Amino acid sequence: MEFIRQVLDRVGDKWSLLIIVGLEDGPLRYTDLQRNVPGISQRMLSLTLRQLQEDGLVTRTAYAEVPPRVEYALTPLSRSLHEIVKQLFVWAADHHEEIRAHRARAAETAAASR
Repeated sequence: MEFIRQVLDRVGDKWSLLIIVGLEDGPLRYTDLQRNVPGISQRMLSLTLRQLQEDGLVTRTAYAEVPPRVEYALTPLSRSLHEIVKQLFVWAADHHEEIRAHRARAAETAAASR
């Protein structure tokens, strides 16, 4: 059970999910990927990419060019995960207004009880 929790923690992390979605159309360079994942810092992008690589979810390909070029891509393992992640994003898009309304009501209730 511990290992399953660790895997879910990794793939359920918001940055991991956004990176997996960001790579859905094919390999990207670091700066292009950072542009596709709004709000992520360079440090967090580097750390998350390294972790996703360690888990076999992302590949890193360095090309011997001047200037050097590095691309990141989804692996077959992460392609199967991508379908699940995509469904989660669709669900969030379909229900964000309803969730926003619930949050507003909860905030009003909390404010009224103070």
